Amino acid sequence: MSGARPAPAARLEGARPYVLSLFRAVVGLLFLCHGVASLFGTLGTHRIAAGTWPGGYAAVIQLLGGALVLAGLGTRVAALIGSGSMAFAYFDIHQHHALLPIRNGGEPAVLFCWTLLLITVTGPGPLSLDHVLAGVARGGAEGAPKKRAAQVGARV
Repeated sequence: MSGARPAPAARLEGARPYVLSLFRAVVGLLFLCHGVASLFGTLGTHRIAAGTWPGGYAAVIQLLGGALVLAGLGTRVAALIGSGSMAFAYFDIHQHHALLPIRNGGEPAVLFCWTLLLITVTGPGPLSLDHVLAGVARGGAEGAPKKRAAQVGARV
């Protein structure tokens, strides 16, 4: 039957790259907000000087890394550096106060660490500057509409 609709699981599978792109963008925005809050003393936080160790360096990583992850530019490297900085923050700052993150205030650091590691592994997705630049580098800017039309025609 040519008019049959794909099963829900197939539709969800087809949406995966786009949902991962949106996930990456939201995480990047949240990471960026932490950097802005720390560097500029906004959103009810205290200002941290950019050159101080370790908080100032972490804030710069959050600001720049968050912006790159949000845009999907240099995504894997930015996410890996951000993930590492959050692992460092957890073990250097939070772990000394208590064993579990819920007791030591380290939940955001743990969540950002693992979330950014996931983005490092899964990549930026199709809604990213990395994806656009890869298409241009392959010469895909002109061929992309033709390829998409061929894909749509194959499904009909």
